[in-house]
Amino acid sequence: MKKENEILTKDIKKLIVQIAIPSSIGMFFNTMYNVVDTFYVGQISTVAISALSYSFMVFFLLLSVSYGLSSAITAYVGGGLGKHKKNMAQIYASNGMSLFFFTSIFLTLFSYIFLENIFILMGASGEALSYALDYTYIIIIGISPMLLGLGANAVLIALGDTKSYRNILIVGFILNLILDPLFIYGYSFIPAFGIKGVAIATVLIQFITFVYIVSKLYKTGLFDLKLFFKKLPNIKVFQQLSTQAIPSSLNMFLMSFGSIIAIYFVSFYGVKSVAAFGIGYRVEQIILLPMLGLNTAVISIVSNNFGAQNFSRINEVIHKALKYGYIMSAIGVILIALFGKYVIMIFDKDPEVINTAYIYIVFESFIFFAYITLFISSSTLQGIKKPFILPYIAFYRQILMPFIFFYTVVHIYDLDIEYLWVSLLIIIFSAAIYLKIYTNKELALYSAKA
Repeated sequence: MKKENEILTKDIKKLIVQIAIPSSIGMFFNTMYNVVDTFYVGQISTVAISALSYSFMVFFLLLSVSYGLSSAITAYVGGGLGKHKKNMAQIYASNGMSLFFFTSIFLTLFSYIFLENIFILMGASGEALSYALDYTYIIIIGISPMLLGLGANAVLIALGDTKSYRNILIVGFILNLILDPLFIYGYSFIPAFGIKGVAIATVLIQFITFVYIVSKLYKTGLFDLKLFFKKLPNIKVFQQLSTQAIPSSLNMFLMSFGSIIAIYFVSFYGVKSVAAFGIGYRVEQIILLPMLGLNTAVISIVSNNFGAQNFSRINEVIHKALKYGYIMSAIGVILIALFGKYVIMIFDKDPEVINTAYIYIVFESFIFFAYITLFISSSTLQGIKKPFILPYIAFYRQILMPFIFFYTVVHIYDLDIEYLWVSLLIIIFSAAIYLKIYTNKELALYSAKA
């Protein structure tokens, strides 16, 4: 007797809780991991924090490729499971891991060749550039294990398992608390590496994460070592996954590139503004975490139920996820208003940095409502294998309009930095409204055909 796929039958509210909460907890510890890095780097200097901001934006740019491929693997594996075809799910899982392997090798080589030029284009120079290069050249070593771990987790998400990744992210956070000061300041026979120590700690933890997540994947029976090592890649499957992945990856790539554009214009306001932007970005992430958990739940539930052609459950999960997301957004606005400045002060005591970062996160808190609309709509489109509009939305909200608005603010009218944040609010809300309307139309078309 076949095991029942509970994603097709279980109460939607319970499913969202079951999938989203472990995912949110995991993302919380992942973000706190980054917060720990920011805290210790902040003990070095404000310039070091600005260097970490440059590095984070570039690394996120590289990770954009993995996001699309992860979503594609989840969608296709979930679709196979929804059709009760385990062999199909296994083929997509094994070939997806293979595709991740080749992608990670390419990104590693690309990074070593072009990293310094990218930092210079972003406006990094002097001591900030030196710190950024020291840190990121080491981080690049961890690209392959990190991406393969993300690929394995994409399969687990299709199964509704977000607990495994949560568990290893908690372990990683604890290890980082220990390893960061150990490698920064040194102890006994371990030399003091400074900012390089933060990168060394991260690479070690990425290898541990990789081993754990791949072992969990292997136990599911969906990962066939013969398909991965002994057989040639299935070109048709590679094409299907790539076709699904490219729009989502391009979407994330443009978002990452948009962050680089933002930090480029912020750099005109000085190194303290860059540091403030980096700190504010971290604080913003903490509040967004529960919403990203909803994002994971939506793509898992939608992909399985799309495979089963159960559109009533798809509509139900969208409605409830948006409802919960808007409630979380309202709570986020309140938390940032009350405690945002105190959180910022953990990382930097400079009054100018604190004030700039606080104003940024206040504006960003109101954008949360638009973000949750974008997240849920994007996950829905990925789950029904129709993500092709996403790069256009990303180009609009991350490249075209920010460049126009930011250039106007900085170079034409020479306005204060707060006008950059006002521009973001206008741009992101307009993009969210359009994508929600588009997603509703796509679902209506599929429902009519079913």
